[in-house]
Amino acid sequence: MSAPAYGHSFASDVRAGLTSAPQKTLPCQYFYDEVGSALFEAITTLPEYGLTRADARVLQAHAGDLIDLLPANLMVAELGSGTGIKTRPILEQIGTHRPAVYCPIDVSGSALDKCALEMSSVARVFPLEATYLEGLRAAGERRAEGQSLLLLFLGSTIGNFEPEAAIDFLYSVRQSVHPGDALLLGTDMIKPVERLIAAYDDPTGVNAAFNLNLLARINRELDADFNLRRFEHVIRYVPGAQRIEMHLRSRVHQVVKIRQAGLTVEFASGETIRTESCHKFRPEQICEMARACGFRLAAQWVDAEWPFAESLLMAV
Repeated sequence: MSAPAYGHSFASDVRAGLTSAPQKTLPCQYFYDEVGSALFEAITTLPEYGLTRADARVLQAHAGDLIDLLPANLMVAELGSGTGIKTRPILEQIGTHRPAVYCPIDVSGSALDKCALEMSSVARVFPLEATYLEGLRAAGERRAEGQSLLLLFLGSTIGNFEPEAAIDFLYSVRQSVHPGDALLLGTDMIKPVERLIAAYDDPTGVNAAFNLNLLARINRELDADFNLRRFEHVIRYVPGAQRIEMHLRSRVHQVVKIRQAGLTVEFASGETIRTESCHKFRPEQICEMARACGFRLAAQWVDAEWPFAESLLMAV
């Protein structure tokens, strides 16, 4: 994602997060500049990080089962599509019966360009450079009369929302679709804590570089003077909340200026910035969440190697 996609909101979001008390925060959406996106791609190949491979395995194995449960006249839209690579099995499966129509939704124009290029061989692609809900509304305007919608929200991105915010978001999604439309929701499941920690704190340090790049991005784009050597990557698991937290911990007492945000920030030695929360789920929690937002659980497929679920939710 490029800086112009966020504009002024990057500065205002950084200012709001670093002045919040008692816990300083930074929004995880800003991880994904050009450097951050490349580092995340490297993370997905690490042996310790099984989430992305599990997501892809489930989609590859069950794309046919998914399409068999849905109406024939179908349009596919995807929130946060990136290049759309994980979606190919679904589009290929639709294409065995009829031409697939695909609306990838992302804030990254470059990712959408690549998506359109790579997916054009299996679908008619209509990229939408927009936020989630804006893009969903725009996709809805493209649907033909009598056409149903399959909305994809993959990769356990819903786990980055706080629980109440996740419910609010899914309720907003439900208000933007029609009864009988479908949402395929990816969620990472509860697993041993040691395995979770290793996934976000690999011995090669790729996760650490990904986390620290957020400060480097603030330096580059907001004229800040973070010294990255004075911060360290820290992972915590919060059992009661069922979440992994990524933090950046100040090694020393220090003061940082962020000129384009009009901000000077003091850090105590040992103080942290929380940069991401990754909530994990139990199967029954997904059903409860769906019901609270106006969906019913129609099917669920779980990867056996790395517990990860794709849940088909139908709008009621």
